[in-house]
Amino acid sequence: MTEEQSSKGERIAKVMARAGLCSRREAERWIEEGRVQVNGETLLSPALAVSDDHSVVVDGKPLPARDLVRVWRFHKPVGVLTTARDPEGRETIYDVLPRDMPRVMPVGRLDINSEGLLLLTNDGELKRQLELPQNGQKRRYRVRVHGRVSEAALASLKKGVTVEGVRYGPIEAFIQKQTGANSWLIFTLTEGKNREIRNVCGHLGLQVNRLIRQVYGDFSLGAIPKGGLVEVTQQQLFAAAGVGLKPKESWAKPKRKFIKPKQKPRPRVRDADAANSDSRDSRAKTGKPGATSNVKKGHSSANSWRKTSRPKT
Repeated sequence: MTEEQSSKGERIAKVMARAGLCSRREAERWIEEGRVQVNGETLLSPALAVSDDHSVVVDGKPLPARDLVRVWRFHKPVGVLTTARDPEGRETIYDVLPRDMPRVMPVGRLDINSEGLLLLTNDGELKRQLELPQNGQKRRYRVRVHGRVSEAALASLKKGVTVEGVRYGPIEAFIQKQTGANSWLIFTLTEGKNREIRNVCGHLGLQVNRLIRQVYGDFSLGAIPKGGLVEVTQQQLFAAAGVGLKPKESWAKPKRKFIKPKQKPRPRVRDADAANSDSRDSRAKTGKPGATSNVKKGHSSANSWRKTSRPKT
């Protein structure tokens, strides 16, 4: 099957990733290995767009229907690898996650000595969009370093820095607190290159002895304990989906915001006595029931409510 035969639809690798089978790169590798068939023909190139009219089979099984997009916040502990398997037999995130978890993929990575927020999703396309640097997903880290550092040195990182031939983009950093020989720093960046914070700190003469990711995009670690897992609600996911994805019908729609209508300004009143007097006079002129004037001859309006006294004989 050629690409001309299917000019409409989405790329096959993208469709496979959204079905939760694998990432885009893995899908392309599976296709090159001859594991994917479209309309009964083995696919040899990922340069093909497919639609709902096509029959896609992977490893002899029909492509599953696209699942509901889901995201989890996971507190990755130190000593755990962000990978599916390790040749050395070290513990991975999949050894820590619950047994009944569906197939999920990590968004970005945290090295074995780092801890904190790690997003997990069953949607390969969402994973890719959250990872792309051009989408500007901010990552915030709380970092403990050995050594003293000046605010001026951290401020210089706003323009980016080159370390051993690798160019790192703008980084916002400031000192949170300094205790003895250690300092707690806050780093905010959007690229997230491999070991970026550790390399930049080394460039400043600092040694990182603890690194905690607190925020990734619109998602935060919060109070999740180490090894804990919390699923993001569909409302939160919909609100945070400004990453190039079209809203899904299966996502919960955001609540409508009701704006209180503006009230008409009240007329200015000269004073309370004058306002009450004018109101009673206007009701008396209308002739409506209950609109008779309470003002009696020879008495002021202020004393009209009092009973008149009989003159002495």
